[in-house]
Amino acid sequence: MLYIVATPIGNLKEITHRAIEVLNSVDYIACEDTRTSKVLLDHYDIKKRLVAYHKFNEQKESKSIIDDLKQGKDIALISDAGMPGISDPGAVLVGQLIEEGLEYTVVSGPSAFTNAFVLSGYPTPMTFIGFLPDNTSDRDALLEDVAKYQSTLIFYCSPHAIEKDLQIMYNIMGDREIAVVREISKKFEEISFSTLKEGYTGVVKGEFVVLIKPKKQEKVMDIDKNLQILLDMGLTKTEASKVIAKVSGLKKGDIYKNLVTKD
Repeated sequence: MLYIVATPIGNLKEITHRAIEVLNSVDYIACEDTRTSKVLLDHYDIKKRLVAYHKFNEQKESKSIIDDLKQGKDIALISDAGMPGISDPGAVLVGQLIEEGLEYTVVSGPSAFTNAFVLSGYPTPMTFIGFLPDNTSDRDALLEDVAKYQSTLIFYCSPHAIEKDLQIMYNIMGDREIAVVREISKKFEEISFSTLKEGYTGVVKGEFVVLIKPKKQEKVMDIDKNLQILLDMGLTKTEASKVIAKVSGLKKGDIYKNLVTKD
């Protein structure tokens, strides 16, 4: 059995009893960085062999893990922080497990974007996007697409890219309300609210989660329906056009012209 185990994203105490139990019970643990994971394991006195499993070797190591699973071994997969498979290695292995019909499960725990979403107070639905693509055309196409969504958009940003990423988002999506969260569950956890135009002016340290609030939907007036109501009330076309123009902000002449052409 493969256990996909969430690990703390900041505070080492934020790990479940089940996660510790599983990490103590498996034959070995596949992790992103053995040095980072050793800090966690040492903290909980977990004595298990660590095997590096990261984005540069996941194809090769996935095959090795699958071979071990077929031999009846129990293995845990963890990332440096949070839930494997969410902007961290894991999805490739899960896809291959599904193809092979092998058993696996998820051990619940922290995920940075869920904490950030709750901290922001922004509404559902939400759309998690993760890190922007490195390729310029792919990145721009993605932002142009998600700019149309009526949901809270959630991005991950590294400290060296946060200012640039926000500028690119502003250039493509226009000005929107944002929340920027960093150092989640750590001593210096911080959330700041601004706009894409204003950007982020806080401390550039740690990993960032950027949330973009959905645009307020403007109510579209059904002009034809409202014109007919006014006409049925006895107003002339000129009078009705004048009323609708005042409410909608459209030109009275355009509204009147549209009425006449429909006769």
